[in-house]
Amino acid sequence: MDTFYETTCDAVVIGAGHAGAEAALALARTGLSTVVLTLNPDSIGFMPCNPSVGGTAKGHLVREIDALGGEMGLCADKCALQFRMLNEGKGAAVRSLRAQIDKNKYHTEMKRTFEHTENLRILQGEAKELIVEEGKIAGVVTAYGGILRCRAVVVATGVYLGARTITGEYIKPTGPNGFERATLLTQNLLSLGFSVRRFKTGTPARLDGRTIDFSRLTPQAGEHVYPFSFMDDTVPAAQTPCYLAYTNEQTHALIRENLTRAPLFNGTISSVGPRYCPSIETKVVRFSEKTRHQLFLEPEGADTQEIYVQGLSTSLPHDLQKKMYRTVEGLEKCEIVRYAYAIEYDCIDSLDLLPTLETKRIHGLYFAGQINGTSGYEEAAAQGLMAGLNASLALRGRPPLILGRDEAYIGVLIDDLVTKGTDEPYRMMTSRAEFRLMLRQDNADERLTEKGYAAGLVSEARHARFLMRMAQKKEALEVLAGRAEQKTAGALIEKRGEAPPAAGLTYADLLRRGIDIHEICTAYGILSGLPEDILLRCETEIRYEGYLKRGRAEAEHVKRMGACPLPEDIDYAAISGLRLEAREKLARIRPLDLGQAGRISGVSPADIAVLMIYLETKKR
Repeated sequence: MDTFYETTCDAVVIGAGHAGAEAALALARTGLSTVVLTLNPDSIGFMPCNPSVGGTAKGHLVREIDALGGEMGLCADKCALQFRMLNEGKGAAVRSLRAQIDKNKYHTEMKRTFEHTENLRILQGEAKELIVEEGKIAGVVTAYGGILRCRAVVVATGVYLGARTITGEYIKPTGPNGFERATLLTQNLLSLGFSVRRFKTGTPARLDGRTIDFSRLTPQAGEHVYPFSFMDDTVPAAQTPCYLAYTNEQTHALIRENLTRAPLFNGTISSVGPRYCPSIETKVVRFSEKTRHQLFLEPEGADTQEIYVQGLSTSLPHDLQKKMYRTVEGLEKCEIVRYAYAIEYDCIDSLDLLPTLETKRIHGLYFAGQINGTSGYEEAAAQGLMAGLNASLALRGRPPLILGRDEAYIGVLIDDLVTKGTDEPYRMMTSRAEFRLMLRQDNADERLTEKGYAAGLVSEARHARFLMRMAQKKEALEVLAGRAEQKTAGALIEKRGEAPPAAGLTYADLLRRGIDIHEICTAYGILSGLPEDILLRCETEIRYEGYLKRGRAEAEHVKRMGACPLPEDIDYAAISGLRLEAREKLARIRPLDLGQAGRISGVSPADIAVLMIYLETKKR
């Protein structure tokens, strides 16, 4: 095919899913001419799987994306059907926001945002080849022969690259939801020396809501909580309900009797799937002692009757799917609109990346999202924002933005990918963060907005609002440090079954005794009109003051220990005293400093000690 000149721009983003969207917007909003290359503009910001944003640890990521100037939180707030706060009773560190989303509206809003963003062009097409000149990215060639000259590329192909969907015996070369797949870039990545592997994910069926007996299911109403974006004040008053259902022994027996027709068990699928979001077949086999599994029936949108059945993901044949869904109470007469399927796709080894998400092989080439081996919209969006912002910073001649594990869940996510790698689709969880009490979703703006502002992504309006909110918090803490009227304080304490205080207490003392901040505010008529997340932030900082102080000290200690940089050209094979495994891992990953080296699986404290001695000897 003949090639032709398409355009010259600063950056090209390949893919317009959740990673591609944040990358493209970060580049364009920081003043760089950007082309987003997508197979189909109708898939911009599309949600091919669950119609929700947030969840355990994922809610933290969304609020961090928003605090840095990203788009996901703003778009989710506009399109939310229901909000809930997960892990409410498990403590402030793991409390996570989740929202049901109108998926068609989300796509429409994200596409509208693209179309109203300066410096951003949408181009339909498939990337065929990356142009590399003298070790630097120089452009992209499309399947139609168009040449896009540029200085940076972000690859965010999601699950579309080399995709094929699998349902029973039927395998179809297509992307999710029937969208066209990408086929040409994989070979080019292999020729450039990248390691490509196959991962798998899946999705449940969508049912016709008119054929479901909701009266036999347990409704789950929304909650009045705070929104994702720090730019928004409230969540919708009217919220759409979701419903709980359960599988049963009849469901499980049907699956066990037909495992020979299950692609996950008969050898049809050999790629690696997500451990923390398994198919119903996997759950039935793995947890054979369980007599039922919980399901959530979630609306796909305000303009459709389609219902998403979370927890019943499968790749069984269509005839078995219909029988299986109808074994669930309330679904006996259900009709399937879209059958469930598994999808396999190509991704790279994330150990080929620097903490900026730039590749070690080619300068100016970045990867973000499921191409890096992660799962989930939120993980993808977080990487997209950081890849796009770091590409922008590099093109503007400025230092990169690398978030530490003590600064953000985004920092934990990226550090895990580039330091430890992943052999299965990676999912963010609160347990992965050592400093999770410091990395709460309520204080994401306090941790990150100044960083986003310094990088040029946070707008003046957002920064002004941030400063206003910080002033509100400061004033609130000053009020809470004041003396509480003793009679009322005694009544609040006695209500908890405790003896009244012998001396005067502050409002903060009442918080430390476990009295809810809302109860205190109501009893004393203080802090009315304060944003909910700031109110909770004040409560947490007062109640856990000692733990937070200890956490900050530990984080500083870890930072000091790991601050020693490692030369780029260090020859690990020549360092005597390093174990063979450590030499191989260090040479493969090439950590930037001792801290990152110490987090590599297979590198022991003794190996770090050898490295420290080596560096000291070289210095002398």
